[in-house]
Amino acid sequence: MLYDSGIAPVWERGRPARSCGIPGGAPLAYVQEKRAGRPRSQTDVKKRVAILISGRGSNMRALIEAARAPDYPAEIVLVVSSRMDADGLGVARALGIATELVDQVRYRRENRDREAFDAELHHVLTRANVEFVCLAGFMRILSAGFVRKWEGRIVNMHPSLLPAFRGLKPQAQALEAGVKVSGCTVHYVVPELDAGPTIAQTEVPVLDGDTEETLSARILEAEHKLYPEALRKALS
Repeated sequence: MLYDSGIAPVWERGRPARSCGIPGGAPLAYVQEKRAGRPRSQTDVKKRVAILISGRGSNMRALIEAARAPDYPAEIVLVVSSRMDADGLGVARALGIATELVDQVRYRRENRDREAFDAELHHVLTRANVEFVCLAGFMRILSAGFVRKWEGRIVNMHPSLLPAFRGLKPQAQALEAGVKVSGCTVHYVVPELDAGPTIAQTEVPVLDGDTEETLSARILEAEHKLYPEALRKALS
């Protein structure tokens, strides 16, 4: 079941347009056409989206494939990994998507803090003219400063029906609690962990005899369907 939160993205709540008549945050192509006297609806321009990963990138693949549709509102322009050995990097390259590495191992070795890591990540995203960010198995907690820079333009997939079972191992938390229904949630990212406004959710039943592995596999299958739908909703 897909739930609609009814919560408007932050950037739609009273954000003023620029004085030159070009909407704030408009993509470069839109700005160029506007200045050239060929205005078009901003809804015709796909948002430039980056996906942040740390592992295999199965939700990343689902988003890339969805974005191939002509009427999909996002263009996946970049995949950024926090790990050099993330399988998703190879998958993204094979699908023709540019990739970047912001190596968390190097930052640990150099004894550099989370803010320094996030500063490089922000630079990588802005250099690529990214407008919207999707976290897809990105196994780092982002600093409050980074999140505020991307407020209303960064979303995450979490494998539970938030606000239930925040944090690590939510599938194990669900089994320990004895619930009969779990699921997954796409939500806006805010400084507090897993606490941002919900965009969409899907329920997944918890079956008798489920283990953390079997429940996780069924939730992951639901995630692959939910994430593209939720991103479309967030950008529409």
